[in-house]
Amino acid sequence: MDGAIVADKLEKYYGGLPVLCGFSFCFRKGGVYCLEGESGAGKTTLLRLLAGLERADGGQLTGLSGVPVTMAFQEDRLCGWEDAVTNVALAVPCREDRDRAGIAEHLRRLLLADCLGQPVETFSGGMKRRVALVRALYPDSALVLLDEPFNGLDEETRLRAIQYVREERRGRTLIFSTHRPEEGERLGAQAIRLEKRRP
Repeated sequence: MDGAIVADKLEKYYGGLPVLCGFSFCFRKGGVYCLEGESGAGKTTLLRLLAGLERADGGQLTGLSGVPVTMAFQEDRLCGWEDAVTNVALAVPCREDRDRAGIAEHLRRLLLADCLGQPVETFSGGMKRRVALVRALYPDSALVLLDEPFNGLDEETRLRAIQYVREERRGRTLIFSTHRPEEGERLGAQAIRLEKRRP
């Protein structure tokens, strides 16, 4: 299938213990997919494999060559001494494309305008989460990976963040993990259930 990302019998072990065993799936170009399952089921591992941060111990993952990827990790991974706009700008590969006014406009959809110039180390956990979400969605990419993107957000903010993702996906392939199936439903995602492997 043109533009699809195909996982064929992926295997991944940590310390000899299985995390993914024979995982196979075809992620269609432009599709939205929600990884569900308990902690330790392999959701983060699969996202890291898709991002090229891990190598599979078996099987094949095809369709990623030359595909620009952006990702929001479970840990926000922000530069604490920089402000929110700079943290997003640093994720934009070309310096000439770093439109600070445009970035600020995106951030104001999820944060109060008067905090954008403050170092993010002064932010609450939920505020940092929102900066990390904008950093994953603002740059141009073909594949967006989000690991537990709405954790730590109150209900009102979570719904606003979900709406932001809906609006800013812009036809890109989106794969995200969650413990809350309703988040996948709100994003119109196809659910992929991962089961924890027992030793």
